[in-house]
Amino acid sequence: MSATPTTTIPAPRVRETLERIKRNIAKVIHGKDTVIDQVLVALVGAGHLLIEDLPGLGKTTLAYCLARSIDCSFSRIQFTSDLLPGDILGVSIYDERLKEFVFKKGPIFANIVLADEINRTTPKTQSSLLEAMDRSKVSMDGKTYAIGQPFMVFATQNPADYEGTFPLPESQMDRFLMRLQMGYPDFDAEMTILRSAEPRRAYDMLDLDPVVTHTDIVEIQQYAPAVYVEDSVLEYILKVVTATRTEAEFRAGISTRGSLALKLAAQSAALCNGRAFVIPADVNQVVRAVCVHRLGLRRPAADVLEERRAVEGILSQILDRLPQPV
Repeated sequence: MSATPTTTIPAPRVRETLERIKRNIAKVIHGKDTVIDQVLVALVGAGHLLIEDLPGLGKTTLAYCLARSIDCSFSRIQFTSDLLPGDILGVSIYDERLKEFVFKKGPIFANIVLADEINRTTPKTQSSLLEAMDRSKVSMDGKTYAIGQPFMVFATQNPADYEGTFPLPESQMDRFLMRLQMGYPDFDAEMTILRSAEPRRAYDMLDLDPVVTHTDIVEIQQYAPAVYVEDSVLEYILKVVTATRTEAEFRAGISTRGSLALKLAAQSAALCNGRAFVIPADVNQVVRAVCVHRLGLRRPAADVLEERRAVEGILSQILDRLPQPV
C-alpha cells in the first residue's frame, strides 16, 4: 500500500521557485524550454544528468547557467584520454610543516560539476566517479570526504565522434537519473542569438544573477521523495519496466534501480508542475529521458544515434500498448 497523500509539501511555492530558475536560464538558453524543464526535474530529484549531443549547442552554458541561477559552486572537468582519477577526486600530498599527508580536494568538490566529454577518458577514470555519484562522498586513504549538497554531475558526450573514445558502460549509464539531447535551436531562437549586439561570450562571463539560494534547492530536493504516488500509478510504472524486460529486441530490461529512478523522476516532475501527487502524465513526461539510456538493442545498430532512435521507438510502442490509469 502506498503512503497516504501529504499536505505538508508547499507545491505551488516550489513551482514558483522553479519557474524563476527557468526564466533566468531562458535569458541565455533560447528556445529550449522543454530541455530546461527536464533539467529542473533532474535537479529536484537530486539526480545526475547526461546530455548527449553535438558540440556547440549550449550544453556547457546550460550547466553554468543552472549553477549561477541557484547560487551554487560550479566546476568544469575536461575529460581526456590521459586524465587520472586523482585529477578528478583529489590527491594526498605530504605537508612538510605538518609532517603528514594532507588531502587536496579535486574539482569533483562542487555543487554542479560539468563532466565535459565524459566518454573521452578511460574506464578506470570513468569509474572513479561512481562513489561520488552514488553517495556524494569521496573515499581516499581510508578517509571519507563529503562533497556537500546540492550535488549534480552534469555530463556531456558527443555521440557522432567515437574515434578515441570509451563509451560509458551500462553500470555507469545507470547512475544518471536522466539523459537528454539539446538539439538545434529553432529558427526564431537562432535569429535571437544572431541578432545579439555582441559576440557570444564565454559561459563564465555571462551576466546572470542568482534567483534562489542553494539552501532553497536542498529543501526542494527533500520534498521530492515524499510526493504521493497512488498504487495504480506505481503499477503503471512497474508495467512499463516489466515490458522492457520481456521485449525481445532489448538485451536486458530496466533494472530495479531504473524503476526507482522512474518513480523519483515522476515525483520530481509532479513537484515541478505544482502538485504534491503524481499523475500518469508525469510518468510519461520523464519515461524516455529516464529509460532510453538504460536500454540497448540485442542486435547492434550502425551507430549510437541509430540505436538510441530504435530504442526510443520500441519504448514508444510499449507505452502505446499499455493502458494508463485513470
